[in-house]
Order: sequence, then C-alpha cells, then structure tokens
Amino acid sequence: TREPTTALNTDELLHWLHRYNWHRPNGSLGSKPPISRIGLDRDNLLRLHS
Repeated sequence: TREPTTALNTDELLHWLHRYNWHRPNGSLGSKPPISRIGLDRDNLLRLHS
C-alpha cells in the first residue's frame, strides 16, 4: 500500500475545513453553519465563498 502524499492530505483537509465551516449545520447556532457567526453581507460572502 502506498502512503498518501502530503498534497493529497492538504487537499482533503482544506475540503473538510470548508465543509465544516461553511455547510455543516451547528445545533448551538440554530442549525446554521459556523461561518454565519461572523455576519458577512452578501458581497463579502460571494467574495469568500466562490
């Protein structure tokens, strides 16, 4: 078996972090994702999440 490369691990971590912060509902935030706490307006949201 081949060991995973660092680049692959980094890509997977970045994908996981994105999903965790932008898409995963959080019970203590009323089922909103964690990113909702910083109060982005529509322009900033589109700039950060594209």
